[in-house]
Amino acid sequence: MPESAPWFDAHLDLAYLAENGRDMHASASDCRGRYQPAAVTLPELRAGRVTHCLATVFTEGIDPGDAGAEAGPYTYPRGDAEAAHRAGMRQLKLYQAWRQAGQVAPMGRRGAPAPSPSADLSVGVLVECADPILDPEHLDEWVAGGVVAIGLAWWHQGRYAAGNGTDAADPSTGLTDLGRALVARMDAAGLVHDLSHLSQRATDELLAATGAPVMASHSNCRALLGGQDNPQWQRHLADETIAEIGRRGGMIGLNLVRSFIRAGLGRAERPALAEAIDHVEHVCAIVGHRGAVGLGSDMDGGITADDLPLGIDTPADLPKLAAELSARGWSDAEVAGFRWGNWARFWGLV
Repeated sequence: MPESAPWFDAHLDLAYLAENGRDMHASASDCRGRYQPAAVTLPELRAGRVTHCLATVFTEGIDPGDAGAEAGPYTYPRGDAEAAHRAGMRQLKLYQAWRQAGQVAPMGRRGAPAPSPSADLSVGVLVECADPILDPEHLDEWVAGGVVAIGLAWWHQGRYAAGNGTDAADPSTGLTDLGRALVARMDAAGLVHDLSHLSQRATDELLAATGAPVMASHSNCRALLGGQDNPQWQRHLADETIAEIGRRGGMIGLNLVRSFIRAGLGRAERPALAEAIDHVEHVCAIVGHRGAVGLGSDMDGGITADDLPLGIDTPADLPKLAAELSARGWSDAEVAGFRWGNWARFWGLV
């Protein structure tokens, strides 16, 4: 498998990094801003042969009493729909500006005719928390801006659903009535549901509310991360959820954040690259084939390159993941599927 083969990364917080001062048009060594050492900029993605990605609109609702809450252009007072809308739209317009400048090309919705690439990086927008969408009737303005997928919540309880940081024992931590209405509108518009940040109850209720194929853009396996003994167990996928994603023809993206690969790491400890691939193999064992998994790196969105597996510092290092798959007996075609082809088939690019 040549190192020049393309990659599809289903989760990159590009606008968020830009809002935190990173020059996304510079190299990783020269890009300034927070989260240093850096991994991802537009030139680094090109150097790593990432030809397609889902780039997020990441916003966070905060309360003044939140421990460790940090205000920024991506934050809004929790429950304030207008403020959330403004925060989300700033990021959406950044992607529009990059498209207009020829820095990136648009990626169509799943099943829609794929536009001819006008740049060497095609971007579909993933809204990581639906709070910026004023109400389901306003979904069209987001679709017009390039949105192809939505996760209904992030960490907290949102207006549409509960995130994975909410109390799993609370029977209200599922979908809200507004969330159910948005699910129906998303299905009608051909948008993909992202399960990655939903509470377990919200995940189950979403799967009951839609029969559509779904994805977990950047999630790993709960069974390899301590199960429910892990305080953040809802952030990781249960085997039953993995099986259901596979049954529907959905996709799961391997998350490269160190604490999502192995629990209990030391402060400066980085997991081995092989440990990341263990999650890929577990997904394949559950779904029964190698076509439901790809990359959803979450590469240095709110972290640094030092929080990635040992040996992965920029997208140029991604072929090391492919080499590990080959060493485990994956065929060239199966490795190509993990790199690009599985996501490409899911989105109808091939």
